[in-house]
Amino acid sequence: MLIQIIGAFIAIVAFSVVIETPKRFLIYCGLTGAAGWAVYLVCNAYFGPIWANFISALVISMASHLFARILKTPVTVFLISGILTLVPGAAMYRTGYELFMGNMKEAMSYLALTAQIAGVIALAIFIMDSVFQTLKKVSVWMNN
Repeated sequence: MLIQIIGAFIAIVAFSVVIETPKRFLIYCGLTGAAGWAVYLVCNAYFGPIWANFISALVISMASHLFARILKTPVTVFLISGILTLVPGAAMYRTGYELFMGNMKEAMSYLALTAQIAGVIALAIFIMDSVFQTLKKVSVWMNN
């Protein structure tokens, strides 16, 4: 498990370099992705892939918002690279493969899994965005 988390860190840092993330943010991007992958590995053992993706996307989104506020940079700097570990690439590949092989039942099963994973990732990002927007408004309201 530790090797996978280190691998996720390295992969996210490498991806961040490719998308030209400023050098001073590379470690934070790697930490975001590694934390998300660690949560995914633990949650997948107990709850399955859908809930694991949802919970880990919440963690990645929260870390992205926290780093963005601490380092005074846009959330997307950390979110785009951090969420990479959760993208359902294998399920998308299997969908295409099964379609190509003519196995419609299996293809539809993988397509449904891909859509569910993508949906829960988007939902988790939306929820955490809403939480931080609400906290920001409450903070402004309390200071006035």
